[in-house]
Amino acid sequence: MHIFIRTIILVCLTLSIGNFANAAPIVTDSTSNSTVTTKGTTTTTVKSAPPSAISPSINSNNSDLCTIGVSGAVQTQILGISGGATVRDMNCERLKLAKTIYDMGMKVAAVSVMCQDTRVFKAMEMAGTPCPFMGKIGEEAQTSWDAKPELKPEVKHEEMRQNDKLKGAAMGVGSVLLLLLLL
Repeated sequence: MHIFIRTIILVCLTLSIGNFANAAPIVTDSTSNSTVTTKGTTTTTVKSAPPSAISPSINSNNSDLCTIGVSGAVQTQILGISGGATVRDMNCERLKLAKTIYDMGMKVAAVSVMCQDTRVFKAMEMAGTPCPFMGKIGEEAQTSWDAKPELKPEVKHEEMRQNDKLKGAAMGVGSVLLLLLLL
């Protein structure tokens, strides 16, 4: 049976090879002219991340510094601005100064440094131990403070608050104008 199948396959192959060898070539002559005109509109949309203004990081790792890092950034579609600064902490400085002076053995001078804060000044008066005044302590210091109330820190503190309010208002107006300019 296998021989019969092999014989049939061999005969088919022989006939097909013979047909390919004796086949006449097919010749076609063709000429064509064509004109193609194309009109179109193309729209390209580029999707990418907007530019970013990244605020700088300001580190104040040293515990002996009395500064605080402040930074910020503003970004529009066209322009980005970022910046940073350090701000002095005056109360921290006062505490460090008073401690240093106290450690040197100058207790009255250390109390005088602390008395520059209105809260401490008032607390000392309420306790019946007024802040030192030009080397005087106790009742003599209280008499001198009463004679010259304009030297008390509370008066200077209120003036400073008013100046801070004006400065803050000016900075607020400037910030709004800058934002409007950027938009």
